[in-house]
Amino acid sequence: MDCFAYCTASAYQIKALQESLKSRFTTTLFREVLHVRILEGKNVGDVYYFPYGCLVTWGLSKEKSLEMINYVNQLDRHPLDDIESDEFSVSYGEKTHIEETTIVLESDDVLIKLALSHGISQSVKLGSFEEITRKTFNTTRHIPEELGKRGKVPLSRSEIRRKMRELFTVRSSIILHVDCFDTPEFIWEHDELEPFYRMIATHLDLETRVLVLNQRLQIIHELFQMLGNELNHQHSSRLEWTIIWLILIEVVLVLLRDVFEII
Repeated sequence: MDCFAYCTASAYQIKALQESLKSRFTTTLFREVLHVRILEGKNVGDVYYFPYGCLVTWGLSKEKSLEMINYVNQLDRHPLDDIESDEFSVSYGEKTHIEETTIVLESDDVLIKLALSHGISQSVKLGSFEEITRKTFNTTRHIPEELGKRGKVPLSRSEIRRKMRELFTVRSSIILHVDCFDTPEFIWEHDELEPFYRMIATHLDLETRVLVLNQRLQIIHELFQMLGNELNHQHSSRLEWTIIWLILIEVVLVLLRDVFEII
């Protein structure tokens, strides 16, 4: 058996999705997480849809898991250009634990899989944000480097404005969803599930990765401020040169009038 996880959008419309699926499958709402039980041949599988644009499947083939994405694509207003994914092998044993890329389940309990899915979905969401910030750094790395070498930003005013808009969009899109990395309220309400959530969160190093993401967001914010300062500097410099030229013109006019008596 396999477990597949995908981050496909910035958000899912969970209630609309449930309305769309309940005529085909058995659906249950666990707070804001939609659970769908699916019969694939002789096998029974589970899908968990999370409101921040992720889904986790258990016991389904990869083809069927990808098919389940199509249901949200029909309702999705904000699909991602690049889908972040992860997968695990799943087996059964006496006690739930994780061995590298294999999850061992003690039972087919829907709630145990939900607790684990919370951590897995947070991981792929985090992976999506990590990729976005990586691409942002790749496209802006030359800016502070050139500033250090030449003492100025190698961009025009329009280019600076465009880059600032890009940085603002990236940072705000992540900050709006950063609370999805908190311990889910459903876990707080079910103490017996917390060990399973903590287990997967530790295995996927969620806490450290969130700290690194916050550091990256701070760097993006500092770069945004630096470009803002450069834009103000360029504006001030243009004003200074405008004033200088106006003074020069005034001096020339005075000379033409008083010295050469042309005016």
